Amino acid sequence: MSAGPRLGAIVLAGGRATRLDGADKPLLDVGGRSLLARAADAAVAVGAADLAVVGPESPLDAVGTPVRWVREDPPFGGPAAAIVAALAATSAAGAPEWTLVLAGDLPHAEEAARLLAADLDLFPADTDGVCLADASGRPQWLTGVYRTRALREAASALPERGRDAAIRALLDDLAVAVLRAPAHVTDDVDTWEDLHRARRRFASAPSPSTAEEAPR
Repeated sequence: MSAGPRLGAIVLAGGRATRLDGADKPLLDVGGRSLLARAADAAVAVGAADLAVVGPESPLDAVGTPVRWVREDPPFGGPAAAIVAALAATSAAGAPEWTLVLAGDLPHAEEAARLLAADLDLFPADTDGVCLADASGRPQWLTGVYRTRALREAASALPERGRDAAIRALLDDLAVAVLRAPAHVTDDVDTWEDLHRARRRFASAPSPSTAEEAPR
């Protein structure tokens, strides 16, 4: 049994957003909330007791759990370096048993987090983590939940604190299961068209009150 909390979370929000003309992508609004707020709220909603956001500090409403702002050194070192920096910012003593990793550009972060955190007790002991797959079946490593101990060991093995390393270099030696998710759940926002599509999807979705009043 871990001495620390059951679940922590890392949100990656420090990319260059080159295909969005350098826009501050985490703060882009989708459905009335920023992408960053969606990811942070998603982590808290599934019980993350600790939340590290890797990226420049940005406006973020209180989400019910402490938020630590971290930056990889040097900045823009890539997602592997971002995860290494987040792990290095906390002590291994009392670390959470599991770490939820979420890219900061997921419009449907809440659905993704809910799928990943639903059955932690059912994962086999020899499984180091689970990530979601996109519609084509391709693993989405930045939408996953991993045993913190295994993630730390993998991070310690990367040279130069993971600078410019592919995310696969961090996770390649871990036993990671892949969970197929509904196609929209792993959609991210890399381009303006992605952003417009996400906004259209939220605009066309029924409001909670409408859904409750719908005939059964």
